[in-house]
Amino acid sequence: MQNEKKSNVEFIPQFQKAFFHPRYWGVWLGTGLMAGISLLPARVRDPMLGALGKRVGKVAKGARRRARINLLYCLPDVPENQREHIIDEMFATAPQSMILMAELACRNPEKVLKRVRWHGEEVLDNIRQEGRNVIFLVPHGWAVDVPAMLMAARGQPMAAMFHNQSNPLVDYLWNSVRRKFGGRLHARNDGIKPFISSVRQGYWGYYLPDQDHGAEHSEFVDFFATYKATLPAVGRLMKVCRAAIVPLFPVYNGKTSMLDIYIGEPMDDLANADDRRIARRMNEEVENLVGPNPEQYTWILKLLKTRKEGEIEPYSRKELYPK
Repeated sequence: MQNEKKSNVEFIPQFQKAFFHPRYWGVWLGTGLMAGISLLPARVRDPMLGALGKRVGKVAKGARRRARINLLYCLPDVPENQREHIIDEMFATAPQSMILMAELACRNPEKVLKRVRWHGEEVLDNIRQEGRNVIFLVPHGWAVDVPAMLMAARGQPMAAMFHNQSNPLVDYLWNSVRRKFGGRLHARNDGIKPFISSVRQGYWGYYLPDQDHGAEHSEFVDFFATYKATLPAVGRLMKVCRAAIVPLFPVYNGKTSMLDIYIGEPMDDLANADDRRIARRMNEEVENLVGPNPEQYTWILKLLKTRKEGEIEPYSRKELYPK
């Protein structure tokens, strides 16, 4: 991890002279290429990026196998040819969404905002009027960072937790882009307290509910057609931050080059729920948000890694989609 500027308030990425070393030249080249592509009109670049993504998805055997296994467990009633289509469209969506983020890094945000449709924004207006804090519950979509950047660009202070990238230069570049319009980043290895402090100060929080944190503090609850180890953290965050938990999901349409941002009603029913109910409600919201647009979800993650005692981890089952 890079030598970040230490702060009790936030994570601030710092540039290092070591980034000029030849071992990072490939990252710089890729970054320059992404920046150049992002300056092309979206209607021109999106078909090319979609085709490239599908081609990469055919040769990325490990990632494709994880996606196949996740969809087999989560959507077993969907015919396999349709699941393969979802995976192809997912790989097409990935580079389109990444370049959208690069466009935000390189251009005036108004250029992107013209191609954004907000659904349910009145929910946020009502919460503002009530004087409540906000924590967005955001599933792992490919465009997951974009709504937070756009809200920050429109003047709303944002705060988010994140995992550091293993490559120090990638970590620096990615987090610098995330912070371009202001807001705060909180590294997960710094604990939850800085994030809580930011939300209580009026920053709108960004929480990703579908990461696998292991069995110790998680609840095993339904997730699509299977189950998942789910950390019921938003219940506690809701109370200590005095915040409304608001579901949100971005959907990028590569055919129209439009970004739809869906905002749900606050999950106020969590106030008196136990941990098991909270965990299940979190997964329900993921299902509701992802279900209509499954190609937007990062099915390549090891979402189902933690299983109940005696059950084999899906990704270790050699009979499933043999390598």
